[in-house]
Amino acid sequence: MRLPRGARSVPDTPWSAQGSRWRARPATLAVLVVGLWIFGSGEAAMVDAGIGVSPWTVLAEGIGEQAGISIGAATFAVSVAVLLGWIPLRERPGLGTLANAVVIAIAIDAMRPLLPDPEARVLQVAQVLAGIACIGVGSGLYLTANLGPGPRDGLMTGWHRRLGVPVGRVRLAIEVSVLVAGWLLGGTVGVGTVLFAVLVGYAVSLGLAAAARVSGAPRPAAPQPVRPGTAMPDS
Repeated sequence: MRLPRGARSVPDTPWSAQGSRWRARPATLAVLVVGLWIFGSGEAAMVDAGIGVSPWTVLAEGIGEQAGISIGAATFAVSVAVLLGWIPLRERPGLGTLANAVVIAIAIDAMRPLLPDPEARVLQVAQVLAGIACIGVGSGLYLTANLGPGPRDGLMTGWHRRLGVPVGRVRLAIEVSVLVAGWLLGGTVGVGTVLFAVLVGYAVSLGLAAAARVSGAPRPAAPQPVRPGTAMPDS
């Protein structure tokens, strides 16, 4: 069976912001918030599945465990800390950057009580896969809003420019570092973490392709330069 083709870059859509990262039409803001909320709901689904979460959520989970705060609150605290790390890197935030830090954190805490806590392994894996799918759809929406990188994406691109190291290696080093730190603090690492690492890239590419189809934007025929800060999902 042939798998669906994902997008190779972030498409321009009718709702994509043009020019300033701080000015957006209502439709753009709506797509941004809906996308981030779906993204946060996907993270919440993975947490409630209980078999491992994305690296940054492992860190938030570990910090929450040690500080006695919710995962959403810890996620917001991590986002603020990462944004402070932008200062020496001279990264430029946007409206989407701030929304990313706030909306995802709220969505995680708001959605967790509404989602099941499955005990059967097959249901846990299914919930993780549903969570990854939500992250892909949410990413496809919020990335096409084009209102600035998420906090973790900006950290990645900033270190990429500062060190001159390929962006993939920078991303890997950051993800491994936060994963180990989160695990040492008590975050959950497991099958879900592995599934996220393997599948999230494809899920995001499918989310971008879906956004292009819904908006009527043409699918890029070949890889093209991606707008700064929109290359990776900010998980």
